[in-house]
Amino acid sequence: MGVSIEDIKKLKELSGIGLTDAKVALVEAGGDFNKALEALRKKGVTKAEKKGDREARQGLIDGYIHGGRIGVIVEVNCETDFVARTDGFKSFVHEIALQIASMAPVYVSEADIPAKELKRVRDEAMEIAKNSGKPVAMLEKIVDGQVKKHFAEKVLMSQEFIKNDKQTVADFVKENISKTGENLIIRQFKRIELGVSE
Repeated sequence: MGVSIEDIKKLKELSGIGLTDAKVALVEAGGDFNKALEALRKKGVTKAEKKGDREARQGLIDGYIHGGRIGVIVEVNCETDFVARTDGFKSFVHEIALQIASMAPVYVSEADIPAKELKRVRDEAMEIAKNSGKPVAMLEKIVDGQVKKHFAEKVLMSQEFIKNDKQTVADFVKENISKTGENLIIRQFKRIELGVSE
C-alpha cells in the first residue's frame, strides 16, 4: 500500500524521527498513520527507559495558581541546561504543574509511599478479602489489586494524564524523554489548597 508524503511529514513532525524512518514505519503499518505512530511510541518508550538511568541535575521549578484557591510548585529535572531552557521543556513542566493542581496527587511515584502506609492499606485490604469468602489462593491477588487501586489516584505517575486519558503521567514523561533525548525526573512537588491543611 502506498503512503502519502503528507503522512510521512506529519509522522516525522510528531515523532522527531527522520523522513526515511517515518516512511518505513508507515509502510510497516500498512499505511495506517495511527498504527505507525503507536509503533513508534512503543519504540520511543524503549529508548526512554534506557535514558532513565542517566543523571538529571538541571531543570526547572514551575509554579501554577488556579483561581487563587489552589497553588502548585514543582521541580522537574533534565540532564542539560540547554534542554531546561527550551520552550518544549518549559511547557512539559507546566503541564505537570496543571496535572498536580487538577488531580491532587500525594506521591510522585509508588516508591515514595511510606512503608507504614503501604502496610496499613494492605492489612485493611487483606482483612476485607478474608471476610469476602473468596478462595485463600486468590487472596494475595485480590489484595494486590485493591492496594494498586487505592494508590492509583494518589500517585502522580500512575494517574491518567488530564489532557489524554489514553495515557498515564508516566507515559507522558516517557514521551517527553523521547522528544528531548534526555532523562526527565519529576523530583518533588507541593500542592496547597485554600482552607485544606495536610
